[in-house]
Amino acid sequence: MASAAPKNILMLGGTRFIGVYLARQLVEEGHSVTLLTRGKKPVTFQIPDDSDDAYARYKDAVQHIAVDRQDTPALADALSGKAFDVVYDMNGREATETAPILDALPDLEQYIFCSSAGVYLKSDQMPHREEDAGDPKSRHKGKLDTESLLRERDVNWTSVRPVYIYGPLNYNPVEEWFFHRIKAGRPIPVPGSGLQVTQLGHVKDLATAFAKILGNPKAARQIYNISGERFVTFDGIAKACAIAAGAPEPEIIHFNAKEYDFDGKKPFPLRDQHFFTSIDKAEKDLDWRPHFSLIDGLRDSYDKDFGRGTFRKAADFTTDDLILEKVKGKVPVAA
Repeated sequence: MASAAPKNILMLGGTRFIGVYLARQLVEEGHSVTLLTRGKKPVTFQIPDDSDDAYARYKDAVQHIAVDRQDTPALADALSGKAFDVVYDMNGREATETAPILDALPDLEQYIFCSSAGVYLKSDQMPHREEDAGDPKSRHKGKLDTESLLRERDVNWTSVRPVYIYGPLNYNPVEEWFFHRIKAGRPIPVPGSGLQVTQLGHVKDLATAFAKILGNPKAARQIYNISGERFVTFDGIAKACAIAAGAPEPEIIHFNAKEYDFDGKKPFPLRDQHFFTSIDKAEKDLDWRPHFSLIDGLRDSYDKDFGRGTFRKAADFTTDDLILEKVKGKVPVAA
């Protein structure tokens, strides 16, 4: 049963990670979904959660507009004469990419934007809450600018700020980075003490939160942090990934990143700081709670992705070997 009256939805993105799960959920709830992508790869593909019948229904239901959103004239032409109730903007990075959408679709009921918790200014007081200051120097500044644009245009907007997202099909090397090392039987290098506290949220929980914003008057002109319910240390993530993979507890090697020249490569997939948010507001307004515990979520990711031999990036232990050679005087033999 639909969580809101059936809507005609335009989704910017929808073929990578979050949008893949959200688009399926919206179709299952009875909404009409059109994906706007550049059309350079297949719009639909079967994922581990799809039965053959479910995928066939989704493939038949979803519609597609092929255009580059950064090509403003082509975008205006592609959307000319189209009428959508709601836009889910899953891949917007700059306000200049959002303004043409608003210009082309002036009668929207809702504009739902995927922002990032990376917009928050570092603070001595944690967790980050939605009213906390943003960082104008953040690499996600474009998302802050987009939120400002939505306020200025006085549309019925909602912005979602995830922390670290994980789950099957993850194109960012979060859990995959740990799984590669666990599979190879290698030590896991972790910066500093390993007690840095952070937060991971499962992609399906995130998709459900996005779906619950649809038609929800409490979400009007609001920002929501979305992530897991519990916080976790860096060392804790390494141990949790091993449990999820059915492997022994890994050896963890701590290092000081300032002592190395990694030649531009990242030695660890997470920012070396405390980074976590409160999700109280979303739980209250959206009647939403994360379904996945960290261990269960990592098992879901492993069993439906890495454990099947699929991953986005091949293992690269170059930075690990620099660390291990300095810390232990040798590098491990490949498993």
